[in-house]
Amino acid sequence: MKTNSNFQTLSNEPRGYLLIEALIALSIFAIGFLAVGKMVISATRNNTRSNIITQATLLATQKIEELKSQPLDQMKSGHDRQSIFSRSWTVADTIGYNTSRQIHVTVSWRRRGHTRTLELKTVTKGKGT
Repeated sequence: MKTNSNFQTLSNEPRGYLLIEALIALSIFAIGFLAVGKMVISATRNNTRSNIITQATLLATQKIEELKSQPLDQMKSGHDRQSIFSRSWTVADTIGYNTSRQIHVTVSWRRRGHTRTLELKTVTKGKGT
């Protein structure tokens, strides 16, 4: 029986391994790339949320400082709107001796279908104290 020397059966020659290695490397790279993309999206979302909370805190602090600089008899409760934020404040004489006021500022906004709020409270004697 004559055998053909050009006919190859299962041999030890590494044919096709480069293609398999390339496919494995490409799939590992794709998984890593997706993980990095998800991390970037999460970081962007957290930065946006932090920026909004910082703006709300600054609006509340600004109103508290504005009210604290007034004399006690001129401090009034109220509300206003600042861009996406709604700000309301109450001024009350909690002790009852007409020597100080409690200021309660609430800043609220809507984000992703939910209403978020931030509240700050302080007690003042008026005129910057």
